[in-house]
Amino acid sequence: MKLSSLEAIFNALNRAKVRFLVVGGVAVNAHGYGRNTFDLDLVIQLEPLNVDAAFEALGSAGYHPAQPVSAAQFGDPATRAAWIQEKGMVVLRFWSDAHPETPVDVFVAEPFDFDAEHRLALLQELAPGLIVPLVRVETLLSMKRAAGRLKDLADIDELNLLLGNPSSYDQSR
Repeated sequence: MKLSSLEAIFNALNRAKVRFLVVGGVAVNAHGYGRNTFDLDLVIQLEPLNVDAAFEALGSAGYHPAQPVSAAQFGDPATRAAWIQEKGMVVLRFWSDAHPETPVDVFVAEPFDFDAEHRLALLQELAPGLIVPLVRVETLLSMKRAAGRLKDLADIDELNLLLGNPSSYDQSR
């Protein structure tokens, strides 16, 4: 993953005034635990106009959905619900030939109250003048617990250590 790719994505999303939050491994890194991550995970507000703006912004940065999905389809709650129910879909992957080392995964459902989380987001400056909204660490931990994969459990432990909270590494429990 290259910083220049992240800058291109975030600049495009910010220019288009897309309401989004950074989650996943990039958020884990931003909250203090440096680990390798191979994609950018985003939660966007799933209102049709915001979805349209997100697809257009990602397109301007050279990204397109890896599957043949239009903004109108992704913006439709019934269509997304069917994808979740029938295909177990969690994210829609976006790919770019210009940024092949940085795929983008956009959540198919808002895993939290988007407005509340967006209001409480940690705003981090990625580059001079480039502000990126990160999901709160508490919400990130909750998302990691829900996912339950080994790397998510490791992220929980490492973030808890940084926060001074108990972790599975704690032998005094």
